[in-house]
Amino acid sequence: MQSLGPDLAHTRTRPVHWIATAAAVAAVVAGASVFQPPAAKATPAPATLSAHRAGGLPALLAPDPRAAHYPMDCGRAEPGVVDRASGDLDGDGQPETVAVVRCETAAGNPPSGVYVLAQPERAGAAPRIVATFVDPKEGMSVKDFAVRGTKVSATLLGYSSTNVPRCCPDLQRKVNWQWRDGKFVLKALPVPGSV
Repeated sequence: MQSLGPDLAHTRTRPVHWIATAAAVAAVVAGASVFQPPAAKATPAPATLSAHRAGGLPALLAPDPRAAHYPMDCGRAEPGVVDRASGDLDGDGQPETVAVVRCETAAGNPPSGVYVLAQPERAGAAPRIVATFVDPKEGMSVKDFAVRGTKVSATLLGYSSTNVPRCCPDLQRKVNWQWRDGKFVLKALPVPGSV
């Protein structure tokens, strides 16, 4: 049996589990291609920003994920940023922030959302969500999140059935996103032990 790491070492995987994981990742890919906001396309930096950079002034700061408004229904709880990283993901000279967000609860393992944030369009506004990598409605959690250069990587954790306790995901898949041809492209890495 393959090793799934310390968090999932107690589970036994079967081919049906990997099929379910592949279906969940396919749903994320389909959702990203259908629901990606038009603002996720690269746009040139405004002339005033380019002039400031050319004049030796510091580049823009990355958007603050704590100031964004996330499309999550947390009931009476608030969405909390559990991880974040920044970089110029689309090559436009302005940093974006990628935030892993979930509802703050005292127990359980609530699903995560992964959002790309850009600077607000006007002063004093909240950062804009320009792409959703993982929608909390998919029911997945995220670990091993990182931004390296223009690539965002993570391990998505999911459940093979509704009988699996929400504390203990029994499926995982490594994925990454990278900007190509004006949009973010999701790549699912091979399932451990499948090649």
